[in-house]
Amino acid sequence: MISFRHFALRRGSRLLLSDIDLVIQGGWRLGVIGRNGCGKSSLFAALQGTLEGDAGELEMSGKLRLASVAQETPALPDAAIDYVLGGDEELAAAIRDEAEAGERGDMEAMAKAHHRIEELNGYDGRARAGRLLHGLGFPPETHERAVQEFSGGWRGRLNLARALMCPSDLLLLDEPTNHLDLDAVLWLEEWLRRYQGTLLIISHDREFLDGVITHTLHLNEGKARLYTGNYSAFERLRAEQLRQQQISHEREQAERAHLQSFIDRFKAKASKAKQAQSRMKRLEKLSGTEAVRAERPFSFQFPAPGRLPDSMLQLEDIVAGYQVDPSAGGHEVANIVLSDVRFSIEAGERIGLLGPNGAGKSTLVKTLVGELEPFGGERKVHKDLKVGYFAQHTVESLREGASPLDHLIDKAPGVATQVMRDFLGTWNFAGDRAFESVDGFSGGERARLALALIAWDKPNLLLLDEPTNHLDLDMREALADALADFDGALVLVSHDRHLLGMVCDSFWRVADGEVAPFDGDLDDYARWLKTRTAAAKKSAKKIEECGQASPPSDARAQDARAGTARRPAAAQRDNEKAARQRVKKIETRTAGIDTELAALEAQLADPATYNGPTSEMMRIGQRQAQLRGEKEVLETEWLALVEQLEA
Repeated sequence: MISFRHFALRRGSRLLLSDIDLVIQGGWRLGVIGRNGCGKSSLFAALQGTLEGDAGELEMSGKLRLASVAQETPALPDAAIDYVLGGDEELAAAIRDEAEAGERGDMEAMAKAHHRIEELNGYDGRARAGRLLHGLGFPPETHERAVQEFSGGWRGRLNLARALMCPSDLLLLDEPTNHLDLDAVLWLEEWLRRYQGTLLIISHDREFLDGVITHTLHLNEGKARLYTGNYSAFERLRAEQLRQQQISHEREQAERAHLQSFIDRFKAKASKAKQAQSRMKRLEKLSGTEAVRAERPFSFQFPAPGRLPDSMLQLEDIVAGYQVDPSAGGHEVANIVLSDVRFSIEAGERIGLLGPNGAGKSTLVKTLVGELEPFGGERKVHKDLKVGYFAQHTVESLREGASPLDHLIDKAPGVATQVMRDFLGTWNFAGDRAFESVDGFSGGERARLALALIAWDKPNLLLLDEPTNHLDLDMREALADALADFDGALVLVSHDRHLLGMVCDSFWRVADGEVAPFDGDLDDYARWLKTRTAAAKKSAKKIEECGQASPPSDARAQDARAGTARRPAAAQRDNEKAARQRVKKIETRTAGIDTELAALEAQLADPATYNGPTSEMMRIGQRQAQLRGEKEVLETEWLALVEQLEA
């Protein structure tokens, strides 16, 4: 479907990719990974036709429908749902034609437009746009709000919804989970698994990649290598390749040393000259296998806190929320988000906050840090508490035109410059980088600097609200290691499941105005979300049916209701028995699928698999996708049956 032949790509004077030979088959879900600056986004630009290759050929089908997420969102007065609907340009044009024909009274043009909308399955287009908005966290009351009223992060979600709305054969997504919360990430993961076209995705969220992709393209040092399987399979294979490479390098170095020793000893002796010449030729022919270099560029740590009190912070019967001004000149009123909150943080606790979008996770964190004053209850703080707070706006608050060293001098004006430079070096702002303006920093570099400024204060409690936005995989791993080694307490809000699982010992769920301990792991939370969503859909359907039904008023309607009420209990028991049998069958089949998937994963982890024919690797990838799709359908049915039995 897409082929690269001896393809090279350059940005300015820098050669990003060279001599790439690659074929991407239709229907693949391909994760494009590599360090920041390796050429991932430039590769997407080449596929979109906005960046020309430096050499070689890039071939794509001329009829390929391509969709991608726009980087900017204009401040439009259009309603959010109309903006998303516009992602399907052909459907939007047909709807406009129909409306304009109706205004003119042109019945022929109106009929033609109507027929075109039916062909495009367009009369449910607005409903599809609404489902996309809902899945990405937009409450129903915001669907008619003007695009210009949304903040930057929410406009990014609108652009993502617009791209998903567009009918496409090739979908390019560059960091789609940035600015999404965990619920939206889980929803997007499921949506992409059902996507029928070819998907290329850049992401630094390893759990998200594992749940979506079937193939991995690794860009490294100007080269591109394709792997079958998800990100975890890539890591295993890559580790094995690096191990074999290091073994080959060490073996070759030993042989080099042995040959060179013989040459040095006997090259001057006439009797051994022939043998020495032979060994010199052998030495020249050795391939020169490179030693394995550590791929993680750096690591860092949060300094040990000066003091660590046992009971650090308590919220007792807290009522939390915001003051809002309902109208110009009006009095501020309380918008209560959370009620009756009892929450405490002890020394060494590592808490992850879970909850649907807009449920109040950030409100709870802001109340903990003292940024929001509670409307009721009491916030108790230990006198030795020292909070390190990272919020989604922390990166934006860095002073433009200032350097990392300038920011540190602002915090500690009396400290020696060399001490500050040594500290910044541990956060990879070494040498002249300490003097560079943050204006030219990437989002990841800004986030790293913000974390460094927090670490300088040696906090004993870290409150981190989405700290991984803009961080690449290496930086996320370094952050996970640093947080795992941190001696103080931690409260974390993140959509990165790998980070949550690595550093959190317990979880609290924020939902429906309440904060309560969650007895389960992240998989249990994902299942709870599905159950919650299914229940909401069921409730909405009942309300809709009740609203559409006409209330029966005659005797026959009353008889019908009475007959329904008198339905024999035996029939109900039979239905329940059948449902339970089906649940058992689904559970048995799901267990079988898990076993087969584990066997396929083992095959992909075996280097011998890659010495065989390519068709076998493709078969394994296709079988994986087939099993995952079947499992998804079965799990949906299982949830519905369990809800039915519980009811």
